[in-house]
Amino acid sequence: MKSLIEAAWNKRSLLENKETQKAIRDVINELDLGNIRVAEKNNGVWKINEWIKKAVVLYFPIQKMESIEIGPFEFHDKIPLKKDYVKKGIRVVPHAVVRHGAYIARGTILMPSYTNIGAYIDGGTMIDTWATVGSCAQIGKNVHISGGVGIGGVLEPIQASPVIIEDDTFIGSRSIIVEGVRVEKEAVLGANVVLTASTKIIDVTGEKPIESKGVIPRRSVVIPGSYEKQFKAGKYHVPCALIIGERKESTNKKTSLNDALRENNVPV
Repeated sequence: MKSLIEAAWNKRSLLENKETQKAIRDVINELDLGNIRVAEKNNGVWKINEWIKKAVVLYFPIQKMESIEIGPFEFHDKIPLKKDYVKKGIRVVPHAVVRHGAYIARGTILMPSYTNIGAYIDGGTMIDTWATVGSCAQIGKNVHISGGVGIGGVLEPIQASPVIIEDDTFIGSRSIIVEGVRVEKEAVLGANVVLTASTKIIDVTGEKPIESKGVIPRRSVVIPGSYEKQFKAGKYHVPCALIIGERKESTNKKTSLNDALRENNVPV
């Protein structure tokens, strides 16, 4: 499948071939079942499977627009919706919508939310009300994505890496995480934290600030902040993310999370 996908990516006329179309649809079906994924962690390092992401992009031009009717609701789209939630052991609250090609593990709870094609959501995770999980985003086990959170996708425009949210993390209400940012295991983000590839992440827990970008370290407690930046028109405040503490390591993750929020006065 990989060679067919790569060939079609470089020469779009190959999308007319039935063999190529079958390969693309097979990839999407395997994504839907969780047998393959756009990104996976091996020996502590995340690897991006670019060819799988390309298959997701190529799926759109070979699909035809169709009407989807569910009770009084009607949709008109190229991609069918995910089905068989009872068999899969997933709790889905109206009006949660998941596109075919996204994997949702057993034990996941979907409040009214939207999950796009290529996403991977592991077991025990909650996607809360009006949260969005973008195309190819990777969400770990026992993650809480709070209400109104926006997890970016990689389709429009195509980014180098998907957003990755590792196990046991908490993402506060109305936070936005895009452009391939990675939030490592057990981190806690307060409400309204905005993270892009260029957002400064500043650790202010020591005597001197330590700046980084793109990755929230494991067990960090993070709140939104700002710093002053000079422009031609003057000095203005630019958003950043502040690491203000560390979530204590504990076998009881729920207690650990509550302690982290309470001790650091983090709004969620």
